[in-house]
Amino acid sequence: MEQTTTKRPLILVKPKTSIRLGVRKWNELKRGQDIIEALAWATVVFVTAIFFIDGGAKDLSSALNITSAIDRLTALVATDLLLIDILLVSRIPWIDHYYGQDKATVAHKKLGKPILYLVLAHFFSSVLQYAIGDGKNVVSEFFAMLQIQDLLFGTFALALMVAVVVTSLNFARKAISYEAWYLIHVLSYGSVLAAVPHQFSTGNDIAGKPIAQVYWIAFYLFVLVNVVWYRVARPVLRSMRASVRVAGVVRESSDTVSVYVTGRKVATLGGEAGQFYMLRIMTPSQWWRPHPFSISAAPNENFVRFTIGNRGDDTAMMQHLKAGTRVMLEGPYGVFTEDRRTKEKVVLMAAGIGIPPIRALAESMAARPGDVTIVYRLRDQGDASLLDEVREIARRRGFYLHILDGKRGIGTSWMNVDEHRRTDRERFEYMAPDIRNSDVYICGPTQWTHSVIKTLKEIGTEDRLIHAEEFAW
Repeated sequence: MEQTTTKRPLILVKPKTSIRLGVRKWNELKRGQDIIEALAWATVVFVTAIFFIDGGAKDLSSALNITSAIDRLTALVATDLLLIDILLVSRIPWIDHYYGQDKATVAHKKLGKPILYLVLAHFFSSVLQYAIGDGKNVVSEFFAMLQIQDLLFGTFALALMVAVVVTSLNFARKAISYEAWYLIHVLSYGSVLAAVPHQFSTGNDIAGKPIAQVYWIAFYLFVLVNVVWYRVARPVLRSMRASVRVAGVVRESSDTVSVYVTGRKVATLGGEAGQFYMLRIMTPSQWWRPHPFSISAAPNENFVRFTIGNRGDDTAMMQHLKAGTRVMLEGPYGVFTEDRRTKEKVVLMAAGIGIPPIRALAESMAARPGDVTIVYRLRDQGDASLLDEVREIARRRGFYLHILDGKRGIGTSWMNVDEHRRTDRERFEYMAPDIRNSDVYICGPTQWTHSVIKTLKEIGTEDRLIHAEEFAW
C-alpha cells in the first residue's frame, strides 16, 4: 500500500436529527454520580464497621494493643481505597460515562496521597507492634519480618506504592519522561498483587472470618476482572477482530497530519464525535506506548481519523507512519460529546491542535442553521489544521464561524489582537450573543482553556454548560 499524500474528498456523515435537551438530563447524571460515590463510601464504612464489630478497638490499655489497632484499621481502609483507586483508571465504561477519563484520573491522583499515608501508618505501626511484642528494637524487628516471605512481598508493595505516588507529584512528572511514568504506574498493579498474600496469611481481620473473606475476595476479583478486560483483553480482541491498520497519512499543515485508520467493520468500534482513543502503534518499539488522540471526523463506516500535531516526541514519528502499519485502538473514551448537551444553542471553541474533536462535533451535531457558533483560534490561516473542512462544514450547515488568527492580544487575552482594544468578554459576547444560555465545548492548550473558562464565568455561564477535557498525564 502506498502512503497517502493528497487530501481526500470531504464526505460528511448525516448529522443527528434530534437530541434530548433540558436540565433533567444533567440532574440524572448527577444522581448517577451520587450513587457511585455513595457505594464507594459504603465500602469504607463496611470494612471499618467490621473492624469495630470484631473488637478491633475493644482494649486500648497498652501500647501493644494501640499499635495493633492502628495497624489493622489503616490496612483495611488503605486496601479498600486502593482498590477503588485502581477502578478509577480501569477505563470502565460506566465510570467513563458518568465522569470522563480526565475527572476520573484527577480523582485517582487525589486519592493517591491519603492511601500512601494510610499504608505508611500501617507499615510503621506493624513494625512497632511486633517490636514491642518481641522485645526488640524497631530496626532489628524490621529485618526479622523480612524473613517472612509474605511480609517481604508486602514491603515490596509499599516501595512500589511510594514510587507511584511520588512520580505523580508535579515536580516529579516534570523531571521524568512519560514512558518512565507510565512504566512505574503499570507496576502499581504489581504492588496490589504483592500485598495480597500477607493480608490473608498474617492479618487478623480476614483469615478465618467468612464475611470478611467473601467481601475481600469478591472485591479483588471485581477489580481484577475489570482491569484485565477493559485495559487489556477487550481492546486486543476488538483490534484483532477488526484488523485495524493505518490506511494513509495526509498532510494538513506544516506540523500536522491526519492518520486514517481502517479495518473490517470499523463502524463496530463505536464512539461519538468528541471522544478519543488510546492509539498504540504495533511495532516492536512502540506497541507498549498508548497515546490519547481525539477523532477528527465523525464516526463512519469507512475509517477512524486522528489529526496529530508534531510535538517533538512520539508524535514526530507518527507524521511518517506507513500505510499498512498495524495499530490497536483502546476506547472510545470521554464525555466531550453531544450527550452532555442541554441547550439548543452551542458554541464550539478550539485553539491549535484542539480542533479535531470540535471539527467532528460540528459535523455530526443535531442543529438548525444559526444554532452553532464555531470559534477557532490559530496562528496563521495559511497553515492551520482542518481549517478548510471547518469552513465547508459551517457553510453547508449554516453555522457561524469566527477565525481568530495572528498574535495574541494584550496582557492575558486568549484572543488575537483587536484593533478596537475591546476586552475578551466584549468580543466574546459579540461573537456569541447567546453565550449565557449555550453549551460551550472547549478544546485547546490547558492555559488557553482555563482563560476561556475564566471569561465564561465572568459572563455568567453556568458550570454545567462548560465542557472541556484534558489529556494531561
